[in-house]
Amino acid sequence: MARDWEATLRSWVKPPSDNEDAKRDRTEAEIKEALKASSALSDVKYKVYAKGSYANNTNVRLDYDVDIAVECYNFFYYDKEGIGPDVRKAAIAEAAIAPYKGGYTSEAFKRDVEQALVDYYGRSAVTRGNMAMRVREKKTTLPADVVPCFEYHYVYDVDAYGKPVYHQGTRVYKDRGGYIHNWPVQQLAKGIEKNNSTGYRYKRMVRALKRLENELVTKEEISELPSFLMECLVYNVPNTLFNHSSYLADMRGVLGTIFNETLSSGGHKEWVEVSERKWLFRSTQPWTYQQAHELAAVAWNYMGFE
Repeated sequence: MARDWEATLRSWVKPPSDNEDAKRDRTEAEIKEALKASSALSDVKYKVYAKGSYANNTNVRLDYDVDIAVECYNFFYYDKEGIGPDVRKAAIAEAAIAPYKGGYTSEAFKRDVEQALVDYYGRSAVTRGNMAMRVREKKTTLPADVVPCFEYHYVYDVDAYGKPVYHQGTRVYKDRGGYIHNWPVQQLAKGIEKNNSTGYRYKRMVRALKRLENELVTKEEISELPSFLMECLVYNVPNTLFNHSSYLADMRGVLGTIFNETLSSGGHKEWVEVSERKWLFRSTQPWTYQQAHELAAVAWNYMGFE
């Protein structure tokens, strides 16, 4: 019997159960308790929040790890790239930013966050990765990637009073050198805007594509791709291709757009992450447009589209 893809998609677009949401909340609460108990962090200004698919309500049952940011704001990092051509503005912005004179460092913050987690959960339950501390799940909590990060300002102008005007994000330092910038506030806002503009189909189709990708990986049709990439791919699909009378038609539009735009001659070079603060397909990304193209091609055939 042929598979009823409309029924499958209708089950896939649903968010996870209330029980999983409760586990997410307990996971975040426990991590906050672990950090609060640390004497080394008692005088550090930081905030703790869920980010990624849980924060953006695009998580699915099989990708249930929760990303928890621990953002230090004792100080902030900044760049003035946006106003670089204007020497006068750049100089004004520089003068308005007070240098940090404290002795606390990014390395110390990462060390103190890791130790707080180890003290609370035990060494065997915490694994330090290149950018995050992996905390093992329990019966009442989810596995968590705890990401120590720092406030970051991308300064692009100065206002009438000489104060810097900037986009605020976070900087994450890698143990093996270098750093990346994330934009959780912008990602959340842009995701909500896209969802509202597509009759709430954007996030539903993200969940459906994630479930489809999981199934293709399980069947060894493709190699596993990051969950975040699914959110970004669907984000770049025009709003007019959502909100059809069926989810099957929406998925056809999503896969067709991804396939066509990730051809070598397609428009993928102009595609962006959900935050619209980073290009989706550039050399610094951990994925390629060819991988997205393969996903769309295999998924299209797997679902029987013609």
